[in-house]
Amino acid sequence: MITVRIEHPVKSFATWKGAFDADPVDRRGSGVRRYQIFRPIDDPAFVMIDLDFDSERQATEFLTAMRRVWRSPQAAPALGGEPRARVVQAEETVSL
Repeated sequence: MITVRIEHPVKSFATWKGAFDADPVDRRGSGVRRYQIFRPIDDPAFVMIDLDFDSERQATEFLTAMRRVWRSPQAAPALGGEPRARVVQAEETVSL
């Protein structure tokens, strides 16, 4: 599984979540198989998102599309800073 991991501060989680839910790049159509949204317990004005894909190509194309979205204040109204994003691959997953 290939994952796009995105991290960034937000001005308002509610506003950010509304923009996220509007799905400006069509997650399903872009190949996202599942996603998780995380917030640090000690910093509710920060989000981390993991989006899983079947292929590196899908992940890379999705990230390219997201970088276009982030340049638009209308599409990304709650960004509180520059997003940090990487395409990563799990090396090991263990359930205990």
